[in-house]
Amino acid sequence: MKETAEESEKTEELKETEEAEEAKETEEIAEEEAVEEELAEEAVEEVEEAEEKVEKPKREEVEEEIVEEKIYTIPLGRAWISPRKKRAPRATRILKNFIHRHMKIRTEGEEGEEAERLVVSNEVNEKIWGRGIEKPPRKIRVRAVKDKEGVITVYLAEGD
Repeated sequence: MKETAEESEKTEELKETEEAEEAKETEEIAEEEAVEEELAEEAVEEVEEAEEKVEKPKREEVEEEIVEEKIYTIPLGRAWISPRKKRAPRATRILKNFIHRHMKIRTEGEEGEEAERLVVSNEVNEKIWGRGIEKPPRKIRVRAVKDKEGVITVYLAEGD
């Protein structure tokens, strides 16, 4: 009987130690999960902060003082004379030359003034390149806006 009593005490001790070890393991797992959750939350916060930084400030046309605004229909048919793989770039050049001619852009600054710049918006560029390099549109309707600093920006006309 002593042996069985001793054995039962040993088994009870073993059970207690095993239970203690399991409790420690569950605590460690809980701590690891908590740390992982904190890291995940921090990562989400970092991503959100990075997205906020990446967001570009939207152009504020309302605040810019518009000096001159005109709507043009620019014929791009001459771009189709070019070889297939050079049509869209030529259409872009035709657009820029047309705007230079009709908006009277100064190429050189006079007496300390800066030369006027021409900016083609993304939407116009995407319209020209929309069907690929080989098939630009035959004509495009644009709105050219000149602000007080002399920067001319070309946008797609409303409804296009």
